[in-house]
Amino acid sequence: GAGMSDKNLNRIRALRPLASQDYRLLFTAVGIEVFGTGMWTIVMVFQVLALDDSPLALSAVATGMSLGLFAFSVLGGVVADRLSKRRIIITVQGCTAAVMTVVAVLSLTETIELWHVGAASFAMGAGSAFFYPAYSAYLPQVLPPEQLLAANGLEGALRPSMGQGLGPALGGIVVGMFFPAIGAVIVAASYAIAFILTLFLSRRDELTTVTSPEQRTSVWGDLRTGVNYVARTRWLLWTLIFGSSLALIIQGPIEVLLPFITRDRFEDAESTFGFLLAALGIGGAIGSLVVSSLKLPRRYLTFMIACWGGGTLPLAIIGVADNLILMLSALFIVGAATGAGVVIWGTLLQRLVPLDMIGRVASLDFFVSIAFMPVSIAIAGPLSLLLPIPVIFIIAGIAPPALALIAMLAGRMRESEMERPLDEH
Repeated sequence: GAGMSDKNLNRIRALRPLASQDYRLLFTAVGIEVFGTGMWTIVMVFQVLALDDSPLALSAVATGMSLGLFAFSVLGGVVADRLSKRRIIITVQGCTAAVMTVVAVLSLTETIELWHVGAASFAMGAGSAFFYPAYSAYLPQVLPPEQLLAANGLEGALRPSMGQGLGPALGGIVVGMFFPAIGAVIVAASYAIAFILTLFLSRRDELTTVTSPEQRTSVWGDLRTGVNYVARTRWLLWTLIFGSSLALIIQGPIEVLLPFITRDRFEDAESTFGFLLAALGIGGAIGSLVVSSLKLPRRYLTFMIACWGGGTLPLAIIGVADNLILMLSALFIVGAATGAGVVIWGTLLQRLVPLDMIGRVASLDFFVSIAFMPVSIAIAGPLSLLLPIPVIFIIAGIAPPALALIAMLAGRMRESEMERPLDEH
């Protein structure tokens, strides 16, 4: 009966964006790009260890990537709002493919040096910093507004499964069976394929971005306008503040302290830690898909903040429960709730922020979230000397709901969502 056809419609709702050829190209290119980056994280590790078997060397090279991201993340948004998004996407994919090809050749001929790997990682980070804002701003030009939720959900499922799942897993297998150079070749090839795909994107946005010389502004001016817009828009400002404090609270315990907990409680610490991270990633993918196959909630801001604020509560379980199934379920729920929130957030940026601002707002969001992750990871270690690790996890679970309430009130989220209904009928 009626229930059945509704279910089918909803199942299709999540896939509806794939009907657009531009979106199919973009989705495939992003998938391959994320896969390549995920694989590179593993190839890079083993290439560095083959050259210089020291944690210091690895740390330095890994920092290269976040430095690249960090250095260009804000500029990336300004550029995305000024130039053709399609051209930026093509240029980034082309440059990354070129850099990776050079690395693969150097690696194959055994002339590769440590600084080459570092430079490649830096280039990859910089590429992402230009790619994401352009991609975020390009989507609303490719898809109708009511399909953006589904598109963000598809991408939210694609990112962890390719970037944290398939890419690194395949990277590990390839490097294990052969040697890092072969991994580098596959990374280079995947970027080359992504580059070729993006060449077929239609030129729809190049028609609208014709500006007369009087309208030309400085990069600095553009950036100031973007920051002012965020500061004026209360829901946006407080979501950013809340999101960054969330990154600060959660990231460190999961990446730095969870390995210690697993080592204390379980025999096979490495694979257990891998499973726990996988549960988090799979949760994120499923949360993204579930939210995107539903309608955008009427109280979209309340829903998003509730996902983020309430979704961390299970972290408290990690502190007290030493049962693996409980820990896996807890991280799965954290992943699903956070993933769901991220999909709604991405969709709101594309639907509520003016088209010519999306790049800058997306890059500020990107910048803030990146800025706090290393800080969180740096603080977690020393903090564990002051407080028992289980206590830190209990705090990490309980603090965000309190912060969520503050953000809801300070950001006047209830009024904002009532003033700007985004009902999808």
